[in-house]
Amino acid sequence: MRQVLAGLSFLLAAGLAVAEEVGPDNPLIEGATWQTIRDAIAGEAPLRDGAALLTVTAPYRANDAATVPVTIEQKDAGADPIRAIKLVIDENPAPLAAEIRFGPAMMPLKFETRVRVNQYSNVRVIADTASGSYMTGRFVKASGGCSAPATKDPSAALAGMGEMRLKLFDTALADQSARREAQIMIRHPNYSGLQRDQITQLFIGAHFITELEVRQGENLLFALEGGISISENPVFRFSYLDDGSPDFVVHAVDTEGNVFDRTLPKRPPA
Repeated sequence: MRQVLAGLSFLLAAGLAVAEEVGPDNPLIEGATWQTIRDAIAGEAPLRDGAALLTVTAPYRANDAATVPVTIEQKDAGADPIRAIKLVIDENPAPLAAEIRFGPAMMPLKFETRVRVNQYSNVRVIADTASGSYMTGRFVKASGGCSAPATKDPSAALAGMGEMRLKLFDTALADQSARREAQIMIRHPNYSGLQRDQITQLFIGAHFITELEVRQGENLLFALEGGISISENPVFRFSYLDDGSPDFVVHAVDTEGNVFDRTLPKRPPA
């Protein structure tokens, strides 16, 4: 009998592990907040169902509310290009997390970043195309992301501010004009204004990146206007059509007026 019960327990645990790994689907849910903020964010333009145009991937239950990954991917390469998006987190203190414009080399769009989620919330993407605006998203269970303590003390965080790292994918491809993937990380505390200094317990003033441009050579890949909902040490992973230029050129500005300009070689020196 004990062996049978042990076997049943093992099967049950295995089943729960599989269910946890797969996770439930987490579409947008009805909520009063969106009705309150919709006009301020989207205006009066009609928002079509975006499910056929793009997918938004975000965890149903986030492991870390301060770094929730969100991936936006266009489903049909032949559909109208997504020229810009608004990334919205309904229940955050500043719901409009970012507005992002994309250059032609980013089409069809595949773009990922990390955000803070302050309480259980819909995470929406409003995509603008030549044929109109579309909306879809995911409901994310997370809380405390905007007030979560920074990973470093303020002096250490400010000391490395503005450093950038580039990670390249598919570097073995011989065709330099192929679609590729890259990831850019910018060291910046992106303080939300809701975090406390762990020693003094005083609030740390809001200090975050407001403008970001990433180009390859002279050609725009994406331009972002951000707020407090973009995570500490922002990370952006994206697919792009390589135009043959040797470098990414990154320009960032924060709320204190600091300007960070970096040139990141696409390929390591031979």
